[in-house]
Amino acid sequence: MSAENIQISKTPSPPYYAVIFSSIRTEVDGGYGEIADQMVELAKKQPGYLGHESAREGLGITVSYWKSLDAIRNWKMVSEHLFAQRMGREKWYRSYKTRICLVERDYGFELEN
Repeated sequence: MSAENIQISKTPSPPYYAVIFSSIRTEVDGGYGEIADQMVELAKKQPGYLGHESAREGLGITVSYWKSLDAIRNWKMVSEHLFAQRMGREKWYRSYKTRICLVERDYGFELEN
């Protein structure tokens, strides 16, 4: 992926929530990439979704941003997401950890072109 296509999520002013999903994959693919892409597109349509960032090189880390704890709970219960969670436990992950955090402050820098 070129640097022009990589973006940091544009989140609103805090407070909002971050869900940090850290994972270590198995060797099994079994449609992982396709399902992961579907989950991103589905999450984007959920009420309260604010954005996400993801990286993987051995350890995978995806951070999704949400307006509220209710929005996070609702996303967790979407049937397609429940299926992906089950597949993750059965096939795709050796281990994973989910952390839910309240973002109280954020700041950044962006080079102007």
